[in-house]
Order: sequence, then C-alpha cells, then structure tokens
Amino acid sequence: MTSRRIIRVTVLIAVLCVLVGSVVDAQPGRTYNTAKQKLLNGDSVVGGTVSTSDPNIYCAMASAGFDFIWIEMQHSPLTYSEVARMIWACKDAPAIPVIRVPDATEGDIQKATDIGALGIIVPMVATVEKAEAAVRYAKYPPEGRRSRGSGQYGALWGRDYRETANDNILMIVMIESPDGIEIADQIAAVPGIDVVFAASGDIGSFTGYAQDDPRYQALIDKIRNDTLAAGKKLGGPFGWRDREGFSFFQASGEAGLIRAGASALLAR
Repeated sequence: MTSRRIIRVTVLIAVLCVLVGSVVDAQPGRTYNTAKQKLLNGDSVVGGTVSTSDPNIYCAMASAGFDFIWIEMQHSPLTYSEVARMIWACKDAPAIPVIRVPDATEGDIQKATDIGALGIIVPMVATVEKAEAAVRYAKYPPEGRRSRGSGQYGALWGRDYRETANDNILMIVMIESPDGIEIADQIAAVPGIDVVFAASGDIGSFTGYAQDDPRYQALIDKIRNDTLAAGKKLGGPFGWRDREGFSFFQASGEAGLIRAGASALLAR
C-alpha cells in the first residue's frame, strides 16, 4: 500500500469515527437531568441551597444526597464566573445544578444555562409575560429564542446538548406576591413551565399574614390548586414536605446544615 493510500484510509477512518461518535452521542430523548426525570416519574425532589463561592462546600453539598443544588444568585454576591467554577469542580456530582437568577432577563438566563445549569428558578413572577420570557430565554428554537454561543455546557452534558437541552432544562417560577397569586392559574398554564414555587416567606411579607393565619393558608391553597390543575409540579420549603400536592422542595443553606451537623456530632 502506497503512502498516499495509507493517508486516504487513515482520513476515512477518522471521518467514520467522528460520524459514529456523533450518532452515539445524539440519542433522541436522552435524559441527564435526573431531578426533572424524578418529578416526571411522580417522585419528590429536594435541593440544598448554596450561597457561597467555595467549590469545596458546593461539592460537599452536591454529593450529600440532594437531588439538586439551589445556587442562590438573587440574594447573594455570587458571580457567574464563580458559579461556573463551582459547577465544573464537581461536574460528576449526583445533584444537578439549578440557579435562581436575579430576574427573567436574557442575559441572566443565557449565562446561567451556558455555564451548565440544568434548572432555572425565576423569582418574583407576577405576570404571564415574565413567565413566558423565562421560557423564551432558556429554550432553543423553536420553543424559545436562546442564542447558541460558547459555554461549558457541552463539556458537562454532551456533544448533543443543543438537541437535548430543551427537554432537560427544568423551569421553576416563584410566586411571591398577591398579584402573582391572583393569576396563578395563568402563570402555571404557560407552556415550558415545569414547577410553580410558593414562596412561603415572601407571601407572608407581602400580605402581613402569619403562616397559621387562615387567609395565608387560603392563598397557598389557591397556588396549589391552580398549579396542579394545570398539570404542573408544586414547590415550597422543605418544611412543607408533608403537605398534599408538593413535590419540589428547597432545603436549608450550607451554613444551617454545617451548624446542624456540628450540633449533631457534639450531641453524641
């Protein structure tokens, strides 16, 4: 065999390997968002909350048994660069990364998805337009208008990320105020929304009602009934894990869990 033929055969083999690799990677319907899959299966999911930029703490939380990690970017000074390093540092952890973005802006949601978040939590949703914007910026066409740019998402979730991302991104909207509660049925009905989260603390803050006030309970019941009637999942604090209809829970932050763990250790 001449050297020219050897080169041609080598190139052909390389091309075939690339094509075969692409076929293997591009599995239709491939699911890697384990928390979303559990919800679809009718199970509950629990996420620990992280507000610090320390990758070691993030990895400890992501490997502790939670289904997802609620990365807090609304009420913390965390930057997207810091969160990108945290997610990459523990890229093989069982808990999937979910980011609460500051708002439903294209910039915030684009950055969150580009660095590898498989869930987007949007706070202060009180209009249908805001819920629609959240979906629009998180999903690729034809479901949304997410731009295809650079990011570490491909290295995290596979070369077929563009083809599978829409099915794996978990969209959570938070209802926190009376005007949002009033149209909870319309917000829950927005296509692409997976979870409606009843923000227990802010609902009390906006209304002035204590959580044992019947008026407060009536508001929570409305969110629950509207969400479930729309066929969506219902979220709330971990303390509500025994409430009927709830299946998506936010657990304590790293500081509280460290304190509780230390107290439990010393109590022995």
